[in-house]
Amino acid sequence: MFLYLGKRGDIKHMSTSLQPVGHLSPGHDLNGYIQVVNSIPVLSAEEERELAFRLHEQSDLEAARRLVMSHLRFVVHIARSYSGYGLPQADLIQEGNVGLMKAVKRFDPTQGVRLVSFAVHWIKAEIHEYVLRNWRIVKIATTKAQRKLFFNLRSAKKRLAWLNNDEVDAIAKDLDVKPEVVREMEGRLAAYDAGFDASPSEEDEQGYQAPVHFLDDGRYDPATQLEDSDWEEDSTRRLQMALEALDERSRDILQRRWLNEPKATLHELADVYGVSAERIRQLEKNAMKKIKAQIGDALVA
Repeated sequence: MFLYLGKRGDIKHMSTSLQPVGHLSPGHDLNGYIQVVNSIPVLSAEEERELAFRLHEQSDLEAARRLVMSHLRFVVHIARSYSGYGLPQADLIQEGNVGLMKAVKRFDPTQGVRLVSFAVHWIKAEIHEYVLRNWRIVKIATTKAQRKLFFNLRSAKKRLAWLNNDEVDAIAKDLDVKPEVVREMEGRLAAYDAGFDASPSEEDEQGYQAPVHFLDDGRYDPATQLEDSDWEEDSTRRLQMALEALDERSRDILQRRWLNEPKATLHELADVYGVSAERIRQLEKNAMKKIKAQIGDALVA
């Protein structure tokens, strides 16, 4: 009979000694597993202390096995509190078991505390790591403040609506983080993973929302690039032909008013040609009409 309890390198030898205790594992038969671990007797304080000293002083792996086995029910209890994250209960228990074995290895009986109190941190730490790695495709919390918020913001929200400013400030104060970090994590929690392509099983009402339908980038399509290049060259050629068809003064006015940098004002050109600013405006307007007509004729041809 076998019970798989871990896979971390630092508990390799301990997990080896723990294996021959049952064919059962959380992933194989979760209900049966829970029945088995609940049937394992709980150690008294004296028994726990004796076993801990045997492990601590003699590296007795049989003592470690009994310490772990007697606390498996406690791991199940903690793992159940994380069921709201949508992850397999068996995997949560398995990760918690790894944390329990790490706690047993580091437990010091001379400190005068029960193993269950010491192991809480290690069990939750392993489950937290598993949740953060697997809750979303993209890791949702990377900084210390974000990790703290991830496991506290959901319980801190009193309603489904977005937090108001007072609620954000209160949560930020309670968790010792900045308000903007609270807002950012609230947005991350409200988001969801979406596949690029629509799944064949999705209904038509949902399939059209797949990013493949609206994230298509045609900027680097060879046909589009060639079309844009040809259009730009043709537009430049027709504009140049239209400008050459103007008289020299009209062409110079348009050049200075629209093509040069810095652009000349009507009054500056009026001083150059010795006419009024209104006359320059009229010449500019007439020249623009001629260019539009010239380009239009070129398009028809």
